[in-house]
Amino acid sequence: MPYSCPNCGSPMIYESGTRMFLCKSCGLYVSYEQLMSLLDEKKQKEKNDYRKEYLEWWSSSKKG
Repeated sequence: MPYSCPNCGSPMIYESGTRMFLCKSCGLYVSYEQLMSLLDEKKQKEKNDYRKEYLEWWSSSKKG
């Protein structure tokens, strides 16, 4: 399964010799564990941002 770069969204390339993932677009060079951690952080941030936006929308709709 191809992975997307957590920084820029471009495809990550797996280098079997070094067992690292490389993004040719932005230069991110990480191990599998680091990549999974970055992707989890990005997913959690997106979830929190969505929740914050929803809460702001909900709060503003109750004022009117």
